[in-house]
Amino acid sequence: MITSPQVQSIEPSPLHRSVLPDAPALSGLHPQLSLPSHSNACSVHVSGRRRYGLVNISRGIMAAQEPSPPSSLEGNKPGFPKKILANNLEDKHLCNSCQKILRRPLQAQCGHRFCSFCFNKLVSSGPQKCSACIKEDLFEEPTSILKPGGAFPDNAARREVEALAAVCPNEGCTWTGTVREFEASHEGNCDFMIIMCPSCKELMRANEQERHNERECPERTLNCKYCKEPFLLKNIKAHDEICPKYPMICEGCAKKKIPREKYVDHIKFCSKFKTPCRFHVVGCDTSVEKEKIHDHERQCSYEHLNLLLHFIMGIKVSLESLQPQTLEVASQKLQVLHQSLRELELKMSQLGGGGPAPVQGACALTLATSFTPLPSAMGAALELQLQSEKTKVAELSRRCQELELKVNTFENIVCVLNREMERSCTTMEAYNRQHRLDQDKIEILSNKVRQLERTVSLRDLSIVEMEGKMREMSAATYDGVFIWKISDFTKKRQDAVAGRAPAMFSPAFYTSKYGYKMCLRIYLNGDGTGRGTHLSLFFVVMRGHSDALLKWPFNQKVTLMLLDQNNREHIIDAFRPDISSSSFQRPVSDMNIASGCPLFCPLSKLDSKNSYIRDDTIFIKAIVDLTGL
Repeated sequence: MITSPQVQSIEPSPLHRSVLPDAPALSGLHPQLSLPSHSNACSVHVSGRRRYGLVNISRGIMAAQEPSPPSSLEGNKPGFPKKILANNLEDKHLCNSCQKILRRPLQAQCGHRFCSFCFNKLVSSGPQKCSACIKEDLFEEPTSILKPGGAFPDNAARREVEALAAVCPNEGCTWTGTVREFEASHEGNCDFMIIMCPSCKELMRANEQERHNERECPERTLNCKYCKEPFLLKNIKAHDEICPKYPMICEGCAKKKIPREKYVDHIKFCSKFKTPCRFHVVGCDTSVEKEKIHDHERQCSYEHLNLLLHFIMGIKVSLESLQPQTLEVASQKLQVLHQSLRELELKMSQLGGGGPAPVQGACALTLATSFTPLPSAMGAALELQLQSEKTKVAELSRRCQELELKVNTFENIVCVLNREMERSCTTMEAYNRQHRLDQDKIEILSNKVRQLERTVSLRDLSIVEMEGKMREMSAATYDGVFIWKISDFTKKRQDAVAGRAPAMFSPAFYTSKYGYKMCLRIYLNGDGTGRGTHLSLFFVVMRGHSDALLKWPFNQKVTLMLLDQNNREHIIDAFRPDISSSSFQRPVSDMNIASGCPLFCPLSKLDSKNSYIRDDTIFIKAIVDLTGL
């Protein structure tokens, strides 16, 4: 038995259920002790104030134990999304932090529940005030302070949440089960969940990822079918330009499928490959096959020597034009030296009277000695310059040869592309011719189809006409008595009121096989004086096949009836034709003007509960007196 001087009473709410896993054990300690719980908090009345019973009882029974939250492996996700529930959502199943469905619920000392992940995130930066307690105006220290280790797993709430019916929130997925099954086997494994392609960032369903990666992703990686090296799809053309295994065609021998890495070696030894003449450096621009190069040099030896002579003469002229410029520069330098020497002599003469002459003589001697070998030094300098120019010319020649080789390679590629273009043009022309032939065939077939459609339309019209005649013949009677069944009365009455079909004609009937042909015409919303108030019924004489054998004008008594389907009180009207009326003369068109009863039956009789309309159907009966026929 638990006693406390402050605990006076414990009032369980009828709406609350215990959410503590050990609630029955605690309740068993005293017959008056129970643990009321809320979806967010359990409360007891302590000293006239509302306090949190979980904290007080835990202090009295398990003061030394503070259960720890679950491991990070069990609580590394926030709550479940609300839309997974198949039934209505209850507030007690929501986390007080993320406002989603509880996942691995923990119950704090204040009684509020949190997802394990959300609680650990809240207290990771230190103790926090419970926002749910503040919102409900139940904040009370220290029980409303959330701190690490201050909550325990709420297994009862967890079992209740995991037993809820769940559906997959992904559009198109028909999975159903419980929340436990959703978390264990379906969450994160649904084929209909939306994922992002890591390469192109496009959104797709999980079951479309494999097809997207293999066929649709613009950033997918392919393996070259020649060198087997991987490359991005967008770089396929650039890779073909540098692929060492890419097949090429020799322009000389037309050999195909030569790998690019072996193409240079092939053209070195291909006797059919055209190369520039060895005298191209001096101006011969002829390209000949390797096996014919010697014949070309032998046949064109005179032209080659002439080109070589012009080339050497050009070099000589360049050297000769270069030498006077060098001499002129040397002369200018010599004049500068002379000027400097005179300035030195002038200074020496100013310093002493007898000194200038010896200095002048010495200077003259020195000058003579210094400039005597000038021509040989100048020749050496020119020789060095000439050698330098020759070196530059050789280097330029080597570069030109390399560029010409590259140009030849590109020319070969262009030739191959030209041949492919010509082949493609030829194929395109063939396709165009075939297309024109196909268009002609299509036009012929279209004409045939249109002709057949016209024929089918005529046949359809004939069939419709025949069906109409068949219906007319099947509905016709030959004894002057006709019963007209009008079904869908309500709809047809509405069409009549709206003006879409104000009148209806019955099938034809006859007084005998070769007698008068007649029909009935009805206005479900009235006609003439009966419009809007009465059902109007008229008798119509029609043109028949045997009119020439009959007596005219038509003079037989006509009885019109709206049948009571209980056979009690039929609505009956009868008349004898006015022989002076054109309605009963021999018809000259398909039918004469209708004649009958515009005030045949009040519509109020049909609107009220009656036996004239049953199963939305009425029956009209016409009887023609055959006396005298």
